Amino acid sequence: MIFMKKIFNPRKNTNLKYNYYKKYKDIKETIEKRYNILIGIITLIIIILFINLFYIQIIKNNYYKEKLEILNKNIVEGTTAPRGRIYDRNKKLIVDNEPSKEIYYKKQSGVTTKEEIALAYKMADLIDLDFSKLSDNNLRKFWVKNNPDKAREKIKKSEWQDLEYRKITADEIEKLKLERITEEELSAYNDRDRKAAYIYYLMNKGYSYADKIIKRNNVTDEEFANVASNAHNLKGFNTRLDWNRTYLYGDTFRAILGSVSDSESGIPSDLKKEYLKKGYKLNDRVGISYLEYQYDDYLKGIKNEYEILDNGEKVLTKEGKRGSDLVLTIDIELQKKVEEILTKEVVAAKKEPNTKFYDRSFVVITDPKTGEVLAMAGKQVKEENGEYKVYDYTPGITTSPVVVGSVVKGASHIVGYNTGNLQIGEKRYDTCIKLAGAPQKCSWKNLGTINDLTALKLSSNVYQFYTAMKVAGLNYTYNTPFKVNNDAFEKYRNTFAEFGLGVKTEIDLPIESLGYKGQSKVGGLLLDFSIGQYDTYTPIQLSQYISTIANNGSRLKPYLLKGVYSSSDSNLNKAMFENKSKELNHVNTKQEYLDRVKEGFKQVLEYGGTGSGYIDLSHKPAGKTGTSQSFIDSDGDGKVDKETVTTTFVAYAPYDNPQVTFTVISPDIYYSETGSTYQSTVNKRIAKEVSDAYFSIYKTN
Repeated sequence: MIFMKKIFNPRKNTNLKYNYYKKYKDIKETIEKRYNILIGIITLIIIILFINLFYIQIIKNNYYKEKLEILNKNIVEGTTAPRGRIYDRNKKLIVDNEPSKEIYYKKQSGVTTKEEIALAYKMADLIDLDFSKLSDNNLRKFWVKNNPDKAREKIKKSEWQDLEYRKITADEIEKLKLERITEEELSAYNDRDRKAAYIYYLMNKGYSYADKIIKRNNVTDEEFANVASNAHNLKGFNTRLDWNRTYLYGDTFRAILGSVSDSESGIPSDLKKEYLKKGYKLNDRVGISYLEYQYDDYLKGIKNEYEILDNGEKVLTKEGKRGSDLVLTIDIELQKKVEEILTKEVVAAKKEPNTKFYDRSFVVITDPKTGEVLAMAGKQVKEENGEYKVYDYTPGITTSPVVVGSVVKGASHIVGYNTGNLQIGEKRYDTCIKLAGAPQKCSWKNLGTINDLTALKLSSNVYQFYTAMKVAGLNYTYNTPFKVNNDAFEKYRNTFAEFGLGVKTEIDLPIESLGYKGQSKVGGLLLDFSIGQYDTYTPIQLSQYISTIANNGSRLKPYLLKGVYSSSDSNLNKAMFENKSKELNHVNTKQEYLDRVKEGFKQVLEYGGTGSGYIDLSHKPAGKTGTSQSFIDSDGDGKVDKETVTTTFVAYAPYDNPQVTFTVISPDIYYSETGSTYQSTVNKRIAKEVSDAYFSIYKTN
């Protein structure tokens, strides 16, 4: 009875019905709310679609009609437009474009090998072409293409079976065909056949989608007209006017101006990724080295655009434009004179005694107040068949580090002043020093008692050694051990870097070397470092160093681009872009210390100084000479085996208001196997001549 009562409790049954009804009602209300939200969303979407449809079909109707027309048009680009011209600082034209006639081939879809061979013969009758470059292998390939049945017969039945069973490859079959062509079969080809074979080779050279240049540069007017007038019968052959770079000053500054790819090769493989990312096409002509590469974005032109009509006719829809023009900081007349001086002097030096391993010299001339490079040149001399030939080596200014020697002593003085280990006017006695376990280290002669100025004037090594030992915490006594503390090298290198030594100058060229930085921290090497005999520096770094001193500690970025002008601005009146001086850093020192170094450099070029006679005193020069021991691998076996001497020179003028800097370097100028002490004065001669050349053009205040 108790169990039955629990089950049929009327009150509890009523509560169950009520709870069920309430739950049903809640679910229904939730569904209705969600349904209403969904209806609202759908309605909103319909409204948005309607508004967009109205906007597109009514308001923007004409705009989208034009877009549709453009999409339906077959638009093609013309060949690469002529590049911008390049001028020197005085707006003398250096690089221009000259028109060039071209005959080219672009394979059309559906053209068979047999048709291509027939086209090659047609073209052979229309143009004169030097086919001497046709190789025997390419002639054999042409024979196979021209005689497919005979070529097939040269393969044995067993060899075809081997191919079927994959014992040999299709490439091996083709190789057998070529090998089995007899000399008698090839000799049947006359000059017309060979010319056609060469044309066929050119038609199929490289990428299938690219334009293939058949003849360029020396295309005659008659050839050009014949091909153009018969283009409709020469499927894929046509003519066009292209351009070539022309250099109005010949080879002067040629390497740094850079190079441009041709229309046949297009973008080189090593630059493909970079240029394709910028939107170029594979067959575009682009700058591939130095300034042409560095400033390709300015120099590249805008191509013509054509619409291809249904009948195949091309209609010009957008006229192209020559690229923007560059004005450089270079004075081309000064540059030409510097190169002439270098060419003469490197040959003269090579003829002197003890120059066995000498082969090049460098010159850099800059404006220290702006960073503009006025001239930069390197020349290399080589003996060939008993004659001396000179080659351009200007790129070495940014890529060929050398041991520069005493020219760095100005920076070494600043290290001493900054650290309190050298005082203005401090006197020291110059005589050889001796460290434990090392040979004596001396100046070029015992100089006696000297101060900080005469130490620069007479280029004392020992004076710098005493500073370096103090920086390293050594109180020198004869034959004392010398262990360098950890930060001595860093103190020197950090200060040198502030002058531009051992760091990138940031010159606007694509390649720049940092030079070699020694890893050992042996005490004697710190002394070598202080006189420029350890780390190596490039000529452009040395140029920035002397410019920083001349400019009172302001290190400026050297640059070659002065301004960019629109190609429509024929008079170069209004620049689109003007390069500005950029200070990279300021040397962390006192002006009185820089003034002291500058006074020492002034005395270097006065009578009695090591630089006397390098620059005429009427120009009020200041500077520093350098002589360093260098070590070379004389026979290319990977081992350094010869010790040579490198001479360097840096200067600016006038010393009271610097307008120009000069840097001259002649690596490995001296080596003697006989004990002869004769050393060429080529560095001095070059410095005198290039400074005279500069001052004949520019008058300084």
